[in-house]
Amino acid sequence: MATLPKDAQELFDNLVPEGLKQHPDKARELNAIYCFKIAGDGSGQGGEWTVDCTANPPTCIRGNSGNAQCTVEVSNEDFNTMLGDPNAGMQLYFQGKLRVSGDPMLAMKLQQLFELARPA
Repeated sequence: MATLPKDAQELFDNLVPEGLKQHPDKARELNAIYCFKIAGDGSGQGGEWTVDCTANPPTCIRGNSGNAQCTVEVSNEDFNTMLGDPNAGMQLYFQGKLRVSGDPMLAMKLQQLFELARPA
């Protein structure tokens, strides 16, 4: 079983960029620009990242580029729950703990994005 990242920073600063680099074709299949806004719990674990799967090569950078087609907002605690249980996203969404703006169909592809970032 793959090890889970310890927090959003490890995922978006290390694992996602590495996954995009190793699998650029799979990333481009998503054909989307995502913005993740993870609310920290005071320990600095949150942040904002833009993942651009339309770029060649695909990129993951800190900050909000302002051109995301799908923005995901969630607390760090709930984000960690989602990483551990891919099915938790829908529950969090319906509980109002996960907010998606922009194209909701792109949010359905998030699991594909996170699969690229899983260490072997």
